[in-house]
Amino acid sequence: MNLYLRTVVYARKVTITKVPVYECGRCGRSELFAGVKADISRLIGQLGAHPAPRTIPFDQESEWAGVLTAAYAAGGGKLESAAVAKAAEERTNELLDLWLIASSLGDEGWKSELREKLSQLSALYIT
Repeated sequence: MNLYLRTVVYARKVTITKVPVYECGRCGRSELFAGVKADISRLIGQLGAHPAPRTIPFDQESEWAGVLTAAYAAGGGKLESAAVAKAAEERTNELLDLWLIASSLGDEGWKSELREKLSQLSALYIT
């Protein structure tokens, strides 16, 4: 199975772009990337049963989708493991730098937000 960034339509009204999905080239079966399952569930829960029509770039909702989008761009339109690893490392370092700034400012709200973003990236490796 290969990993792709796909567009998903929810409730025939909401277009969610850049959703990481594994797809089998032989049978056509697709499966959501494990690292974003909780994020997509949360987003759909927020949208509710009767959402207003709109487009949502998923890479702005999910850290993993953002990392994979960056890796896709760096890989010239392909998702390659080396580019994904590099993008994940760069994003983690960026978030840790922001954590240091938030800590020095004593901004607990910002630290909590950064903790959530870091946990999204580490969850795939922990589970």
